[in-house]
Amino acid sequence: MKRSIRKVAVLGSGVMGSRIACHFAGIGVQVLLLDMVPKGAEESTRPNERNKLVNDALLAAIKSNPSPVFTKDVAKRITTGNFTDNLKDIAGCDWIIEVVVERLDIKQMIYEQVEKYRKPGTLITSNTSGIPIHMMAEGRSDDFKKHFCGSHFFNPPRYLRLLEIIPTPHTDPEVVDFLMEFGDLYLGKTTVLCKDTPAFIANRIGVFSIMSIFHIMNKLGLSIDEVDALTGPIIGRPKSATFRTADVVGIDTLVKVAKGVADNCPADEAKEIFTIPSWLETVVTNNWLGDKTGQGFFKKTKSATGKEILTLNLETMEYGARVKPKFASIEAAKPVEDLKQRIKMLSAAPDKAGEFYKLFHYSLFSYISHRIPEISDEIYRLDDAMMAGFGWEIGAFETWDTIGVAKTAEAMKAAGYKVAAWVDEMLAGGATSFYKVEAGKRLYYDVASKSYKAIPGGESFIILKNHTDKLVWKNSACKLYDIGDGVAGFEWSTKMNSIGGEVLEGLNKAISVAEEKFKGLVIANDGTNFSAGANVGMIFMLAIEQEYDELDMAIRMFQNSMMRVRYSSVPVVTAPHGLSLGGGCEINLHADKICAAAETYIGLVELGVGLIPGGGGTKEFALRAGDDLHEDEPETVTLKNRFFAIATAKVATSAQEAFDMGILRKGHDEVVMNIGRRIAEAKKSVIEIYDQGYSMPQPRKDVKVMGRLGLGAMYAGINGMWRGGYATDHDALVARKLAYVMCGGDLSDQSLVSEQYLLDLEREAFLSLCGEKKTLERIQSVLKSGRPIRN
Repeated sequence: MKRSIRKVAVLGSGVMGSRIACHFAGIGVQVLLLDMVPKGAEESTRPNERNKLVNDALLAAIKSNPSPVFTKDVAKRITTGNFTDNLKDIAGCDWIIEVVVERLDIKQMIYEQVEKYRKPGTLITSNTSGIPIHMMAEGRSDDFKKHFCGSHFFNPPRYLRLLEIIPTPHTDPEVVDFLMEFGDLYLGKTTVLCKDTPAFIANRIGVFSIMSIFHIMNKLGLSIDEVDALTGPIIGRPKSATFRTADVVGIDTLVKVAKGVADNCPADEAKEIFTIPSWLETVVTNNWLGDKTGQGFFKKTKSATGKEILTLNLETMEYGARVKPKFASIEAAKPVEDLKQRIKMLSAAPDKAGEFYKLFHYSLFSYISHRIPEISDEIYRLDDAMMAGFGWEIGAFETWDTIGVAKTAEAMKAAGYKVAAWVDEMLAGGATSFYKVEAGKRLYYDVASKSYKAIPGGESFIILKNHTDKLVWKNSACKLYDIGDGVAGFEWSTKMNSIGGEVLEGLNKAISVAEEKFKGLVIANDGTNFSAGANVGMIFMLAIEQEYDELDMAIRMFQNSMMRVRYSSVPVVTAPHGLSLGGGCEINLHADKICAAAETYIGLVELGVGLIPGGGGTKEFALRAGDDLHEDEPETVTLKNRFFAIATAKVATSAQEAFDMGILRKGHDEVVMNIGRRIAEAKKSVIEIYDQGYSMPQPRKDVKVMGRLGLGAMYAGINGMWRGGYATDHDALVARKLAYVMCGGDLSDQSLVSEQYLLDLEREAFLSLCGEKKTLERIQSVLKSGRPIRN
């Protein structure tokens, strides 16, 4: 049957329920959010009193940081109610998601009531993380069982991409297929099919990983600060590393899952790892459960210098000042950009850090090898779950590949760690890795058939590094690939994907090659962020040495490159994600189309370092302001909105918000919910634009600017901000230069000017600001600390 999800009911408005409701509302679905009538309001007839629990929970969720909504108006799609008065309304819903307390008896009681009102064929799922799925459906009708399974979201649902789908023996395969596809396409999730085993996949492996680290730290005598330094971004894990993650998740939750695995997995060969260390029992007994109780492994305090974070000493059970760990191998690995190269270096290190990584990897690799086929038949599902649920940059099996499967397996055995028999069989059969790439497709080793198979759906997820066999051109920073169907893919890899001379050289070369040999070009990358902007270090160096001719040439090159993106003879489509700031934003502003990941944080932020956008961003906002003028509003309103977006260095907190800021164009650019699909969608857009008969546009000579009319209004506003203490002298100086460019300079009246005229004004303003002492101070602060100063 063909299903469509128009309305979803979420039963339970706690931390997870309210945020799941927000995520569904964010993709445009109507949501009914229900919870209990608060105690004391049972006799009331006032809806606001009877719905106080659910309304307060939803309000708290919307106000929380990070925000669970893409834009504030998302909340309008959520209707609240209570189980007593409104459960009947689930009859109009297409999917019912239960998110009530983790008690089997309460869930079964809710399901009994749901069956009274649920229309046949409606999907019904549970967000449980610990209760066996098949037990919850006992006693229910055949239709209920057929349409019931687990749908385990991870918190926060907007940001953590994992959605585990756990069917029961009664679940209709059509339901499973639908949820797997819907979660991927519409919710933007990495949907992972799980077996109904304790803790499913991600929590089983993730909690084992954490508990294993606890035991290793005891063995090696490591502190909390040392462990978090070893298990964070340096090996491709989140900044929260191990102990900070436990504080965020809740130490009681961690202990509960660990005990659950120990109690319910008697055949687990490593169940002793789930034994709770005595110091961890003490932490729980003291109610030091992490963020939820105000202290855990870390504790925030106020000191004479401001807020301070203290670390728990597990020997004395007292908090003390954080100590920055020093490991020679970590310091040596930090400059290495390539994660896999770093991991290989660290795993071979001769110091205590290297010893930690050996023991940790041996333990982890042994455990995951024995979980096949217990929790999954396919290895890639384990890696997908850990990357999407725990934020690992690469999965455990891929890490094993990186270090070397055969030699690591031998070292593990020598150290007393068991390796599952199927790994030995794989190696004996001549297969030397868990993954390999052939013809742009990623293949995984299938244990059952003892052969390599393509990861399902891989054609929808273009990973540029998988196309190294079709490399067209490269320099030290950039690569241009043939990604098939007549489309080229361009990426660069620098620190934070910043844009310097080599990247601009690569961009121009990529466009030239695409014009000669391809239908069009996709600009994207596989990094954490699209681009944090221009290389401000280079700008600072040239400015401090007063090399203004070279600086002028660099700015011209940037501007010309952006205009090359706009005025090429083939369509150029960008696929941004993560941070897309400054120059990274300007590339997108000049593309024929943007296919942005939903989690794209984009904006022109140059004002923060005392500059204006100098790569065509100021010009483009002025151009769009002129195009957006409406007869029914004062002529300066649209211009002011654009001006303040730059003047306040505003960054869109989602791709949806970028539409409201005018960076993405409504009805033209698109948002791709699943970040993994954005490059494939951009490629599809290139082909569509090409097939529609693309012809190269011509530079504009009819840009409407306001001249003195706009300039007077802008200057008045800037002066008001300055007098009110909201802007420093230097803020006001930079803002006036920005206004001057956006208004087209000191023109006596509204005029039509060319893009090049605005680019020249933009470049002159940028250059003059590079000569300002306070601008240089701001840039220097960013280079040293990562934060600008207000001077």
